[in-house]
Amino acid sequence: MKSSPRAARSLACLLLLAQAPIPPLLAKEAAARATPATGTMVAPSVGQADPWLYRGSDIPRDPEWHFGELGNGLKYAVRKNGVPPGQVSIRIRVDAGSLYETDAERGYAHLLEHMLFRQSKYLPEGTAIAAFQRLGATFGSDTNAVTSTTQTVFKLDLPNATPTSLDDTFKLMSGMVTAPTLSASNLKSDLPIVLAEMRERGGASKRVQDAMQKVLYAGQPLANREPIGTVESLTSATPASVRAFYSRWYRPDNVAVIVAGDVDPAMLESYVKKWFTDWSAKGKRTPAPSFGDPAAPKGADASNPVGETRVLVEPDLPPSLMYATLRPWRQVTDNIVYNQGLMTDAIAQAIINRRLESKARAGGSFLSASVNQDDVSRSADATFVSVTPLGDDWQAALRDVRAVIADALTRAPTQAEIDREAAELDVAFQVPVEQQRILPGSKLADDLVNALDIRETVAAPADVLRIFRESQALFTPDAVLKHTRQLFTGTVTRGLFTVQEAGKATDEQLQMALAEPVKADASVRAVLAPVSFEKLPAIGAPTKAIADAPTGLLEIEQLTFANGVKALLWPVAEEPGRVMVKTRFGGGYRSVDPKDAAYITLGNYALVGSGLATLGQDDLDRLSTGRKMGFDFEVKDAAFELSAETRPQDLADQLYLFAAKLDLPQWDANPFTRAKAAAKIQYATFATSPQGVLNRDLQFYQRGQDPRFATPTPAEIEATTAEGFKRVWSKQLKEGPVEVQIFGDFDKTAAIAALEKTFGALKTRQPYAGAGTPAKIDVPKPSDKPITLAHHGDPDQAAAVISWPTGGGVMGIRESRQLEILTQLFTNRLMDAVREKLGVSYAPYVYSSWPVDLAAGGSITAMAQLDPKSVPIFFQTADEIAQNLINNPPTADELALVVEPLRQQVTRAASSTSFFMSQLEGATSDPSRIGTVRSVLSDYTITTPQAMQALAARYLSKNNSWRLEVMPEGKESKTVAAK
Repeated sequence: MKSSPRAARSLACLLLLAQAPIPPLLAKEAAARATPATGTMVAPSVGQADPWLYRGSDIPRDPEWHFGELGNGLKYAVRKNGVPPGQVSIRIRVDAGSLYETDAERGYAHLLEHMLFRQSKYLPEGTAIAAFQRLGATFGSDTNAVTSTTQTVFKLDLPNATPTSLDDTFKLMSGMVTAPTLSASNLKSDLPIVLAEMRERGGASKRVQDAMQKVLYAGQPLANREPIGTVESLTSATPASVRAFYSRWYRPDNVAVIVAGDVDPAMLESYVKKWFTDWSAKGKRTPAPSFGDPAAPKGADASNPVGETRVLVEPDLPPSLMYATLRPWRQVTDNIVYNQGLMTDAIAQAIINRRLESKARAGGSFLSASVNQDDVSRSADATFVSVTPLGDDWQAALRDVRAVIADALTRAPTQAEIDREAAELDVAFQVPVEQQRILPGSKLADDLVNALDIRETVAAPADVLRIFRESQALFTPDAVLKHTRQLFTGTVTRGLFTVQEAGKATDEQLQMALAEPVKADASVRAVLAPVSFEKLPAIGAPTKAIADAPTGLLEIEQLTFANGVKALLWPVAEEPGRVMVKTRFGGGYRSVDPKDAAYITLGNYALVGSGLATLGQDDLDRLSTGRKMGFDFEVKDAAFELSAETRPQDLADQLYLFAAKLDLPQWDANPFTRAKAAAKIQYATFATSPQGVLNRDLQFYQRGQDPRFATPTPAEIEATTAEGFKRVWSKQLKEGPVEVQIFGDFDKTAAIAALEKTFGALKTRQPYAGAGTPAKIDVPKPSDKPITLAHHGDPDQAAAVISWPTGGGVMGIRESRQLEILTQLFTNRLMDAVREKLGVSYAPYVYSSWPVDLAAGGSITAMAQLDPKSVPIFFQTADEIAQNLINNPPTADELALVVEPLRQQVTRAASSTSFFMSQLEGATSDPSRIGTVRSVLSDYTITTPQAMQALAARYLSKNNSWRLEVMPEGKESKTVAAK
């Protein structure tokens, strides 16, 4: 049973501020329920007494979904949803993935996914991307497909849907699925792309994933059925062999079409019938293959059946141990009793996980550990235990984790523990009820697809919440104990341990450690008394705002307090149950002394967990039990940011938490110590792949090797101290301006009263060091000689980056938006050249950054992952594209392929308050930002070929660029840069 909240129209009226004509929503155009073919009335199939998804189940049917079946066996489900306005989300699910392949067909399901986009009945070869872009859909986000072990799903989110565009979309997608070309030329074009994708997914993480599959699912097809396939099977593919796989599984009685969008369900149903009714199956349906069952080794102890174990040496990955108790997967009847069991399972796991987290926070043998049950690929019902040991004594870490679990298996939890986790679940089920009008149709469609994959139903959120609350009496200590024992009882237990050095452990030692009896550890069982906000110290004397004025943008108001705090408030009834809160303070990266750079990373890990007022990390957890509260922290160019999504009833307390973090910080050393360990462990992982090295170092080089943007080395982390952490962050918490944003569903009067008691009561802020003087912005010097970095991953992996510095600041905001158009033009050309024609990279792309808070520091950056010998080809191709954009304006058609998807992206984004929140960051200090919001749509969409050529000439000169390459270790040049 999946929760499937009902969605309705969001903030469509807000789009009017963009000063551009907004197309009428299709829901209004289609009021007459006319079919696109005949214009006659259509009677929707909404009165079914036995919809196919719910057969045999007593789960209450979600009335928003309308189900139907065609004569050829194809199933469909459609529903109306107005979030975002005008969008229709289409999913075509084929009940076949990599587990449906033979040994000779490994990778065929995924290869077919690519080939269906290549050419089909209504799409000439290589035109799919452009065709969907003309409809306003962005390739990769709006248009995509996913192949898993058990299904293949084709996805399209069509913005600004009209009867014409919907008809065209269903036509194109139906042709892809029902009549692909699958020619030799298609195979020749797509095979290099799939192999490039395989190469980019390689490396240490892939080796661990492969090892885990082979160990945990030994003897089952899942052990060696990754969707990407093998080089041998893929390079041996022929059009005939691919067609054979297609014919076996791509048939109407093996397909479901799921549609959710801003259109009457009857109209959506008419498109399904029009474009899929004539699809006929050839021959009898092939039954799904057997996925096998987990099996215990011969002679295994039935009470402790430890089976296969393996120790894998990966020098650049942190030590990580996983073991799983496996049971056969069986199809269940998705009914209320079954879901009540899942709820009890969830409580049992949550209790153990909270105890493990408490153990880790107290310091000891492991950094983190968790328990999670999952039904894996319809192959196993498994309970996984993951452990990250600290230090060399991995046996102690495993023993300590197993001891906590053993205690949960020995004695029932207290009712207080159960009630705490039940309160958390209640909130999780309650939030979708409160926010059901604002859930995107794309998520509703994806939820139903996932339900089909795991052979379950969906339910309306109100029904999920009702069933949960009516089941509270079932969540007793004895019931949770019973379910805990079931979670750790199975056919076989298997384990994988990834170590950094050979000799740290052996397969036999791991097997013995898993079989060894452990003594139950009850030390983390204690449930402390609830923490109440009423007993926390006040921030200070409540103070009223000295000014309350409209901003001139929509109904957004600005409050100003005497202490310098400023707040933007926007109550929006169209987003029920959701309030977004953001607090910006201080000076961000630019206010941190470069010699303290390592503390920036540690702040991201540990600042929130260090506590506030009288509360430590465990207290904060207990304080938020049964509440929806958050505490995200981020360091930005010119500000630090606390953010959270909360609910109207929790807003006042959420504001207290943020204000108390600034005014009443605690400095518990345990989170800092744990953060140091995590940062040191993680560092080596960056070197395992080209992308990891870019994640570690690219921003450092883009910012002129400013140490504040570097990832600190283990030595630099080790040199930090708890006293240094307090010194750096206590200074940042008390300095610089404070801006609070509250957008969403809240009562304005109550919010102002809460602000007066919290942020209005703060001490007057001190300016941060360097405030008022322009920040020094370093940018790389132009060079056609790449900076060369090394990775420790596979020898056929490399990455290439070419970057052109641009600018920054609010005054250039329109230009920054125009640069987004230019980068999309560049991306389309780079994708066509490097992926489609050369086949050397799976997903090359170009992006633009423009720091609004700084006068410089922006860039246009093109990058790709590829094989080492293709790095010069990438640089040459990127240079040629840049020079061509300088020499020649794009065609009007090429520009339209970029502008229309951008128009739709902005239009959809602007249907949510979070869009305006991000656009208005810093507006209380720089009111000019308010005016830039009004032109956002026109800035992203109104341009000319000549304007694009002029921008290219201004920024994309070869003499303005610098380059970086990430090569396999041993192949890098002698000029490796520092860091």
